Amino acid sequence: MLELDKLVLAQDGFRLTADWSVPKGERVAIIGPSGAGKSTLLSAIAGFFAPASGRVLWQGQDLVNVLPGARPISSLFQDQNLFPHLTVAQNLGLGLRPDLRLSPDQVQQVGRALVRVGLSGMGDRRPGQLSGGQIGRAALARALLRARPILLLDEPFAALGPALKSEMLALVAEVADATGALVMLVTHDPKDAMGFARQTVLVAEGEAQAPVPTAAFFANPPPALRAYLGP
Repeated sequence: MLELDKLVLAQDGFRLTADWSVPKGERVAIIGPSGAGKSTLLSAIAGFFAPASGRVLWQGQDLVNVLPGARPISSLFQDQNLFPHLTVAQNLGLGLRPDLRLSPDQVQQVGRALVRVGLSGMGDRRPGQLSGGQIGRAALARALLRARPILLLDEPFAALGPALKSEMLALVAEVADATGALVMLVTHDPKDAMGFARQTVLVAEGEAQAPVPTAAFFANPPPALRAYLGP
């Protein structure tokens, strides 16, 4: 279980609170106005933003003083963080060994990950030779190889068209269901939340509200969500 225990995030007049938990294997959308703190919340969970107070716990362990790389978390961002001078296979290999001295078994793991995300035979290409959708698939494959129990997605597919974005989210859902990972997705699009997430968190007016079932959330949206979505 991931627990945000009386968490307070604050900086230069910005303040966000959260006090709730979600179980392993859940799929959670995080939605709300621009600047409300959605990405900051993910950054705090990942360890890139230090809380003013409160705790971030995973399976009862407080992560607040754990370095980002040591947390049980993989993250995908809009820029995908692929190194342009490395091949796709080498970029994936970084998820297993930063020095890229892969064992034969690890090389096979990379190959299987490429097949799983539909990039079979593309390991020798560089990111600049891939389409936007293929870059997203490669970044997801690297996250799979890290095999962390929490996957944080900060609009990694926002630049893709609706059909391709939907395809990528379906792939994430398939992988999450297979691995049991908890997935938290920041999005501005209600369709993403409704198509992907079983629970939704509204971030607005200084609070990351407790998760609620997605269908019920959008069937009867709270005032802050109605204001954000507009007529």
